[in-house]
Amino acid sequence: MTLSYSHAHQQGSGTTEVVAVLVAITEHTARVLTVDQGKLLPNGPLMPLHRSLQAGVRQWVEEQTQQPLGYLEQLYTFVDTNRRNVDGHALVYVSYLGLVQEIQTQQLQSQALWRDWYDYFPWENHLDGIPSIIMNHIVPALLSWADSAKDSGIQQRRCQRIGLCWGVSEALLVGDMPTGKNANNEYTAYEHYENREWVAEHVLLRYEMLYEAGLIPEAPNYPPSYSMNHQSAHQSSYQNKLPENWSQLIGVPMYYDHRRVIATAMSRLRAKIEYRPLIFGLMPDVFTLSQLQQSVEALSGVRLHKQNFRRLLDSQKLVTETGQSSSAQRGRPAKLYRFRHDIELQSLLMDSKLPKRK
Repeated sequence: MTLSYSHAHQQGSGTTEVVAVLVAITEHTARVLTVDQGKLLPNGPLMPLHRSLQAGVRQWVEEQTQQPLGYLEQLYTFVDTNRRNVDGHALVYVSYLGLVQEIQTQQLQSQALWRDWYDYFPWENHLDGIPSIIMNHIVPALLSWADSAKDSGIQQRRCQRIGLCWGVSEALLVGDMPTGKNANNEYTAYEHYENREWVAEHVLLRYEMLYEAGLIPEAPNYPPSYSMNHQSAHQSSYQNKLPENWSQLIGVPMYYDHRRVIATAMSRLRAKIEYRPLIFGLMPDVFTLSQLQQSVEALSGVRLHKQNFRRLLDSQKLVTETGQSSSAQRGRPAKLYRFRHDIELQSLLMDSKLPKRK
């Protein structure tokens, strides 16, 4: 059966599914475990034989991927009104966030696939600076969407939301600031874009804005003409202005609401690493401080200040030296550390923030 990104799915009389977002850090890259060629997360219906929701998650993950589970917490409950069972009831699915150590590909089920989570959210990766897709494509499309509202009050609120979610300066939103473009027709005024703070944990808000504007394939008002090279009757004027390669720019789509579930997990994880040391659930038993910082950066999508990050670790007494050093092929071997398991996890990082590099 071929599934669309917004699909009325009849698969039985059940009304509840469980969905798992499993996250790993591999070679300083944040990755999620998927099935069905990266179009779905591990999932399955909740059945009477499951003693609990978590038991259902563990069973379906084991059957579909063979990936061992570590830390697991309930994430969110969604109602997918586009999917209905044989009785016409909307499907409810309960999502879970899991932190795991990625196993070798040959140990996974054939349908399981690890993917870089920035494949699905290219605008969230600020490790090498502000992604050009934001100012060159996303913000102009969203501003056109804001202008398309018939009510001036709605236009204003949409612009305000764009500024808060995407870090766009007030001057750019109201059109008082010339941006200018280079020879490649790309916006060059990135220094103005940085006037408002980029909030890393607003992943879900940014995804839902793109969904509301019909700018991603999962949205019901996403025009099929993007990929079919003809104009759709329901396509809005601001959508007509999108580049022909928009579907390649906006990230890998997923069936149902599964990309939204990943966005929810990213928001939760980025927020929680500010005050709980969940990163250690993704680290090997021993690691260097550079490896630890690079892993945190992979999750947050922003670079951190090295000295401040290490002062934070020292002041909170998060790690302890092993007395050993890494066997570096070049340069000076780095000291190896491990997490101090005797520290109270719930209050370990309360009232502390990641030291972002200015």
